[in-house]
Amino acid sequence: MNLNDLTNISSHFQNTEKMPVLFLGHGSPMNAIEENQFVQGFRNISKEIPKPNAILCISAHWFTDGTFVTAMDMPKTIHDFYGFPKELFDVQYPAKGSPELAKETAELLLPTVVEEDHNWGLDHGAWSVIKHLYPNAEIPVIQLSIDYTKPPQYHFELAKNLQKLREKGILIIGSGNIVHNLRMVDFRNINTIGYGYDWAHEAREKTNNWLLDGNFQNVIDYQKQGTFMQAAVPTPDHYLPLIYSLGLKEKSENLSLFNDELIAGSLSMTSVRIG
Repeated sequence: MNLNDLTNISSHFQNTEKMPVLFLGHGSPMNAIEENQFVQGFRNISKEIPKPNAILCISAHWFTDGTFVTAMDMPKTIHDFYGFPKELFDVQYPAKGSPELAKETAELLLPTVVEEDHNWGLDHGAWSVIKHLYPNAEIPVIQLSIDYTKPPQYHFELAKNLQKLREKGILIIGSGNIVHNLRMVDFRNINTIGYGYDWAHEAREKTNNWLLDGNFQNVIDYQKQGTFMQAAVPTPDHYLPLIYSLGLKEKSENLSLFNDELIAGSLSMTSVRIG
């Protein structure tokens, strides 16, 4: 990419103050239609940050071989779950897409090959939380997939290439859960806020300390941290969106936590604001 290409990146978006970056612990799809403190936390954070020109979401639920970006004008609302009430399946989030932003995202990530996708849409990792930030669906949304063949350090470095979008009013959101072990969910305490197994409490405490201390290498190298992190992150899909968000933090920026609670024994709703 030459200098002229860099100059033209996001030229159709006006320069803005630098947008924050979010990592949202999305939890159960039911958060899309329930009223609870986590939903209120999402609403509150949207009031504290500038209104974006567009949103780029990295969701735990688009886990692919290679990297893709949604490039359609009108992404469909994907109900990628089962066993929930009809009311949840009836939810639509009719946000527009942005083929222009998709193209520019792909260009920024070169030499990584990013393929434009016209089939996916917005999965529940995206719309179930974004609908609380912007309920009128007036902000265009695109999604970037997570290449499951790559290690955490790769994703951390790749995210850095998206930094320029923040200066054009693009809100970048990682959506997943730091502690996410569905096999260990205690359904008897599914709505008991603060309830977690000992290893879940340890994972939350240690990860929070690493985040607040800026010790991101320990977060990236979570597989080396002991059995508590192995239990908290049995698969990387919900954890890697956090790595993307952290990759976008500059040294001078503040990092804060919200919705910082365990639920159901083996899940955390901990969310992060950067900037």
